[in-house]
Amino acid sequence: MSFKCISVDAARELIERDNAQVIDIRDMRSYEAGHIANAERIDNSNIEGFIQHADTARPLIVCCYHGNTSKGAAEYFASKGFAEAYSLDGGYAAWRLASPE
Repeated sequence: MSFKCISVDAARELIERDNAQVIDIRDMRSYEAGHIANAERIDNSNIEGFIQHADTARPLIVCCYHGNTSKGAAEYFASKGFAEAYSLDGGYAAWRLASPE
């Protein structure tokens, strides 16, 4: 496995400390209802452009609904040359629960 799972707290730290990039692979409606600040929504229509222009040296955190689909996506991005690819444990649901309102 060339990606790692990451907790919400560790993801927050990685975003703040290492300027990790965050991508959200949920559907547009879910993304628009709420997402991690500065997360870029990625789907089949823009994935190749993202890969071509992304800084593969920066850590990449993949977010989905509950942390399942993001594992396969993180593995894919790792295979495309991202040095550090992470799947967010619990997905956006866990992020939202851990976020102060």
